[in-house]
Amino acid sequence: MTAAAETTDTGALVMRHADQLAQHTETPGMLTRTYLTPAHHAASALLAQWMLDAGMRVRRDAAGNVIGRYEGATPDAPALLTGSHFDTVRNAGSYDGNLGIILPIACIAAWHRQGRRFPFAIEVIGFAEEEGVRFKATLLGSRAIAGTFDHSVLERRDDTGTSMREAIAAAGFDAAALPAAAYHRQDVLAFVEVHIEQGPVLLDEGLPVGVVTAISGASRFMVQASGLAGHAGTVPMGLRRDAAMAAAEIGLYIERRCSGTPGLVGTVGVLEVPNGAANVVPGRAVFTIDIRAEQDAVRQAAVADVLREMQAIAARRNVSLDINQTHDAASVPCAPWLQAQLEQAIAGLGLPLRHLPSGAGHDAMAVAALTDVAMLFVRCGNGGISHHPDETMTAADAQAAADVFTRFVESFVPQQAAA
Repeated sequence: MTAAAETTDTGALVMRHADQLAQHTETPGMLTRTYLTPAHHAASALLAQWMLDAGMRVRRDAAGNVIGRYEGATPDAPALLTGSHFDTVRNAGSYDGNLGIILPIACIAAWHRQGRRFPFAIEVIGFAEEEGVRFKATLLGSRAIAGTFDHSVLERRDDTGTSMREAIAAAGFDAAALPAAAYHRQDVLAFVEVHIEQGPVLLDEGLPVGVVTAISGASRFMVQASGLAGHAGTVPMGLRRDAAMAAAEIGLYIERRCSGTPGLVGTVGVLEVPNGAANVVPGRAVFTIDIRAEQDAVRQAAVADVLREMQAIAARRNVSLDINQTHDAASVPCAPWLQAQLEQAIAGLGLPLRHLPSGAGHDAMAVAALTDVAMLFVRCGNGGISHHPDETMTAADAQAAADVFTRFVESFVPQQAAA
């Protein structure tokens, strides 16, 4: 097979491997693969085999991460890290997370066939857990690598009552060895994650790939609005203390406040009326708020405005609010020097250049505590649907991403060498 034929086949190989990996699921007919389940172990074994076939040395750490190392021209050279997660949400798509593991493995396989090595090593990490489905704790694999693993989550239990510590032991790993999974800064050059966009921007603009500028910060709240229940036919409109309408007005304000500012989004993802009935004025409503932005100052200003307006709405409607912040994460900028090298790789292939933020969280957020990070987004089909079985991409776009990644690695200059 010629080098040109190998290049042409990479996109098809990525798609084929995505289909094969999706066969490892807890639920027949839908892709669900949660942390340290039999399906999860089967997927890790398949990834490990592909890494071995690509000429990599493979190991698993105490968190269950699958790590393949393609040695550099000099043994024990610092490594360029790449990868993503192979756990999934329930009823997932085939490319979220998985793409960022199988694509670099396919590229390394091509270099291995060519006998090509680089002045640095390349390590592909299949992060064992990012989504947080089983134990309601996210980014476990990448936090272990970054040395920021929160050991308190080991006591969390899944729906069967099994603790994370017990699940790790049952898998043959030792939670006490988690600190040893952390990488040393001097052994790492950077981290680049390839990921399906999980949104419609590239699709709507007809672009195969894009360079991520930052992973948006997020603020989340759980809110309970308490008013006074009453009969729908006997309580006059002007005397109502309707908790549901207070929540609805707050939601509409969030929509207005977060519209028109690039990169700022606000969502009320849950809105419930506990024990509601068609003929009862709601006395209680429970809802969530999720506000994200590429720039922390933009997000924080929106949050402050929303909290202030919530109190004004509650006072006007004679409703009380119990507001609990459940999540607050700062944005993670992608390193400009890595963005520049991705830009050069894209330009060198004659592809249009597009920068965009990521509104979703990724393993790169955790790895940023260890080293500089970058992300390459790949076009998502079906209107940008992700975390869903209708999530899709094309072999042509997989090929374009593989070409960009290949060019990026082949031209990669570590920051200290470029300085």
